[in-house]
This record gives sequence, C-alpha cells and structure tokens, in this order.
Amino acid sequence: MTDTTSDIPESARLAVIGAYPVEADAISAQLDRLARLAARACNAPIALVSFVEADRQIFIGRSGTDLSETSRADSFCAHAMLEADCTVVPDATRDPRFSDNPLVTGAPFIRFYAGQPLVSREGIPLGSLCVVDTVPRDSFDEDQRLALETLAEAVMALLERWRLEESSDRYLALSKSEIAHLERRFQVLADAMPQLVWSATPDGLTDYFNEGWCEFTGQPAEASYGRDWMQFLHGEDKVPAAIRWREAVESGGDYEIEYRLRRHDGEYRWVLARGLPVHLADGSISRWIGTCTDIHEQKADSERLDVLSRELNHRIKNIFAVIGGLIAMTIRTKPEFKATAVELRDRVLSLGRAHDFVRSRGGQPILHPHARLTGLLNTLLAPYQDAEGQRIVIRGDDVAIDDRSATPLALFVHELATNAVKYGALSEGAGRIDIAIRHAAQVEIEWIESGGPPVEKPEASGFGSSLVDMSIVRQLGGTLIYDWRPDGLRVTARIAANILAR
Repeated sequence: MTDTTSDIPESARLAVIGAYPVEADAISAQLDRLARLAARACNAPIALVSFVEADRQIFIGRSGTDLSETSRADSFCAHAMLEADCTVVPDATRDPRFSDNPLVTGAPFIRFYAGQPLVSREGIPLGSLCVVDTVPRDSFDEDQRLALETLAEAVMALLERWRLEESSDRYLALSKSEIAHLERRFQVLADAMPQLVWSATPDGLTDYFNEGWCEFTGQPAEASYGRDWMQFLHGEDKVPAAIRWREAVESGGDYEIEYRLRRHDGEYRWVLARGLPVHLADGSISRWIGTCTDIHEQKADSERLDVLSRELNHRIKNIFAVIGGLIAMTIRTKPEFKATAVELRDRVLSLGRAHDFVRSRGGQPILHPHARLTGLLNTLLAPYQDAEGQRIVIRGDDVAIDDRSATPLALFVHELATNAVKYGALSEGAGRIDIAIRHAAQVEIEWIESGGPPVEKPEASGFGSSLVDMSIVRQLGGTLIYDWRPDGLRVTARIAANILAR
C-alpha cells in the first residue's frame, strides 16, 4: 500500500476537504449522475462518491442507496484512498481487513468492493469513487477498472472546478442587476405560494410580506413591518409568539409556533408560523425567511379527535370496572371460585392500570407514543413497594412504550409480582426485587429476586407461566430465560425496541 498521506498532516487534509462545496444541491445532483454511470459501467447495485473526514466518511454522490455516511472506522474508502490504483475486494467476508466490519456483517451486507482513489490537485487523498455489490465476484475486468478510473477523473475535474469557483471573488460577487433579478424571482414565487410569506432582517425586524399576507390581513405590507405584525395576533398569543421569536433570533435556531391571526373580516384563524435563518459563508445570519400556514381546520379536527379519544378512554375504563364488578359478584355467589376469581380480578385491575398509564395523563389522552417503561413498572408495582421505595428497585435505561406493548407488559409484570408474593422474594419481609433495563440491539428486562425463601424449579408450568409466555413471546415476539437460583428467581425478557413503541 502506498501511503500518500505520510508527509501530510491530517489537519491539512481535512482543510482541503472542507474547501469543496459538496453540500450544494446542483453539485450533489451531478455527482449522483456520475455514481449512477459508475454503477452501470461496473454492473453494480451501489456506487458512491465518498469523502473521508476525521471521524466519518460522507457520501457526496450516491446511486442505489440512501446511506449518507458511516464511521471512518468502518470505511472501505479510508483504505482505498491511500492506494495508487484501484482497490478491489472480491469477497469482504474472506478479507481479514473487513470480515468483521458491520457493513459486511449487517446492512448493506457488502461482499464485493472496488474503489478508485480521489486525489486533490495537491496530491491529497480525499476518498474514493467506489462500487459495491452484495454478492462476491471472481473478477473485476480491465474495462470496468478503466471505466471507474475515468469516472473518478471526471469526479475530480468537477470537484476542482467547483472548488475554484467557490473561492473566486468573481464567482462570489453578484452584480446589482443579478441581485435585483433574484429578488424579483423570490417575490413572484412568494406571491404564488398559498402560504403567507415574510422575511426579516438579522435582528428580527420584518421587512417583507407577500401578497397573501396583505390579502389575509386587509392591510398593506408596510403596516406589518418591524414589530407591527404583532398587532394582528390574538391577545392571548402575542406574548408567547414574541418570546419564541426573540429566542430564535438570539440563538439563531429555527422558529416555529402556532398562534391565532386576525383575518381582514375580524375572524381569528390558527396558523403555523415557521422561520429559518439564511446563513452567509462565515456562519452569520443574512436574514430570516418564514411562512404562516393556515391550520384552522386541522386544529378543529384535532379537537374533535381529542374529545372522541377521551370518550373512548372513558368507556374502556368503564368496561374494566364492569368486568371487575362481575368478578366480585361471582365471588359472592360462587365462593368455591374465590381464589381463581381473585386472581382474575387482579389481572384485570393490572390491565386497567396499564391502560390508564398509556392512554391518559392528567385526564388528557396521549395521542403520541411517549410513555416510558420505567413509569409503567412503577405504576404496576406500587402496591408491592415499601414506604422507603427500596423493596423494589428499577434501574438502567428507560425506553418508550405505547398502547400495543403496555397490555402484554402489564400481564408479564403482574404474573411475576404475584408469584413473588406467593412463593418468592415478596413472601418474606427481607425480600426484594431488582429490575434492570438495558437498551442495546434489543430491550432487555431482567427481574432479579433475593432475600426470599429457597427457590426450586417447578415440575410443571402453571397458568401464570403460560400468561408470561403468551405476553412476551407470542404477543411481543420476544424471548424468555428463567434461572431458578436457590437465592431467588431470575427472569430475563428480550424484546425488539420497535415492538415496544411504534
């Protein structure tokens, strides 16, 4: 391998990479076309134009994949860019450099790779033009090598041209007529848009409103310049809107808020206001561009859905109450079924608590899946906790859950807790339960009992064990591991994170 960077500091190499304006849409489009040509010429499903940065490689041209970057540690191109000629890997699974690479063992499951180095005019390696296949290849013929080399030269020719144009004062300097032409084009586009369009100076003072705004408010644009646009906001929305706008201007971050805007006929309409800063090359803000989109009907629909959701939530809770009542009646009239009925009632109550946790918070329905596993466990296990909150300890990562997973999780936890009360750690005063949650490739929930009576593996599985298996394995597609240790039962459940929450 020829190390072309041996005499070049990494900081200098990265500075050269930063001089290429590769983020421009027009540049990306042309590099994408060259990548497509490389894929066709080499009969490969994937082709990439890569730049290898300090900690990652970015793909500035792509064909056959939406992947935009990977870590430098996983980069094939970090090796290819150091070579004088094309690097060919016939089968990555058999190459000791790449056999355990996550891009080989996982998506996109690289098998074949060929990369032609991209070198700047100073001789600095930048990355490569590469083609990738998901099946190994016995050969990479001379015509394909020549095509890849030629296309890599075309890539560098374009990159160098854009680099020169970016740094050229002539290219950066727009004439007054060009600027005026761009401004006219912007106004025509803004007036044609259904949204209300506005712009502001870097300090947050508005200086432009499109025709849509003027028609909506019934006032000329000048009536809204500076801070006068606030006069059209509903009285309750003026302060929140002003605070949010000031925060965006001071931080340089995006602006987004919903508020009511007075129409020319006096009616207030809900709008979604969004603003984005336009940055100069040095990072400073040249101005703000924003829109106001009428969302009045969507807000009304959302409120109606909110009412329906609360009504449905209320009815479901009533169903749990009715079921509980029916079980209580059965206990009174059929005392011989009391033990079984009490277990059934407790399971129903556990499901009811899970429903309340996921479906409502503060009396309001949850319309987005932002409930957390730790919160559900605390809710379900509160009746078994001691006053100091030390008998049952939950630790580790917290993960999102939603209404699909809450019910089977509730059954799982309820059955383990019930078993612990009858036979395990919670049957004695010194017993305790530790619950460890780990979130990696899967979510792992480990239930650890200690301080209870000696534990032995039962000869046969009971109904509770069947419910646990049904909840974790059949409903959530997870796995269960039981460890019947003498000092206490351990149960480990592993479930995919995307099953716990959409």
